[in-house]
Amino acid sequence: MTAGAPESGTRTAPFAEPFARFGEVLARARAEKEIREPTAMSIATVGEDGRPSLRMVLLKEFDERGFVFYTNLGSRKARELRANPNAALCFHYQPFEVQVRIEGRVEPVSDAEADAYYASRPRGSRVGAWASIQSTPLPSYDLLVHRVEEFDARFGPTGDIPRPAFWSGFRVVPGAIEFWQGMPSRLHQRDVYTLVPGEPPRWMLGHLYP
Repeated sequence: MTAGAPESGTRTAPFAEPFARFGEVLARARAEKEIREPTAMSIATVGEDGRPSLRMVLLKEFDERGFVFYTNLGSRKARELRANPNAALCFHYQPFEVQVRIEGRVEPVSDAEADAYYASRPRGSRVGAWASIQSTPLPSYDLLVHRVEEFDARFGPTGDIPRPAFWSGFRVVPGAIEFWQGMPSRLHQRDVYTLVPGEPPRWMLGHLYP
């Protein structure tokens, strides 16, 4: 997306503009009954071997600093992000034919942010974070169930469940954001914000052929 950014027909946009625009899209998705997981997004990463990998995760927070998700730090995506701290995100909302594509560098969230989000999770999800050795071979699903039961018993029904050191979050700091609107005859509208670093930073907003 960055490489295909338009060179003409652009205008300067305030730094907050694409984030506010994404907020409007997300609010519309949350109001759409057909969309069960409005925060679901695909994330593409590339490892040391140069091969891309794609999976779905859930957006947990966004603001003008970027887009946040959480994972086991031993997972494939986390390993690949350590090797190559860049990622691409895509949100697709079929009921109203909108995609939002985001490309940018990736940075870890702070311990305080990770602690706060982890504490907000349902108890079962907190236990599950301890039990899952994410992205490693699992001999049988029964073993995972057994590990959950072990950790469940360890923490007790009302005990504190601290965040594991191997579980945290990443923030995708965008360098480009594209809003894609489906149109008849596949003459889709594509608006691309490309970051212009500086003080203050700003965006160049242009358009792409569909």
